[in-house]
Amino acid sequence: MLSRFTRSIEVRFRDLDAIGHVNNAVYLTYLESARIAYWFHVTGKARLSDLTMILARVEVDYRSPVTLGETLEVSVRCASMRRSSFVMAFEVRAGDGRLVAEARKVLVSYDYAASRPAPLTPELRALIQAQDPDVISD
Repeated sequence: MLSRFTRSIEVRFRDLDAIGHVNNAVYLTYLESARIAYWFHVTGKARLSDLTMILARVEVDYRSPVTLGETLEVSVRCASMRRSSFVMAFEVRAGDGRLVAEARKVLVSYDYAASRPAPLTPELRALIQAQDPDVISD
């Protein structure tokens, strides 16, 4: 995956399972850290109250184990947009370049005051397309 947005994450002792590998559930935290950093980067906003999306689905394919002391590069891009949702694609690589995980998330634009999905605004679509010009839009 080619991405212009990448977040570095250092593996910590607390991330490990009993075998000494990064626990599968920890990858979700890595992905969330990258997603939020991407969102703040793209929108120019920096407050949690500015997050106007909810997670509807996540899938992760694990490719290679990761151990203590490695630094990971989490690349993220918007793969597609629909009326009120978008798909984020992730690639996690170790410092030696090996692919350790791939993931996809479906996020829904959400109106918290009305407690329901909301259409993606034209402004948000433009910001995402500026970051990821190859995004597929329905």
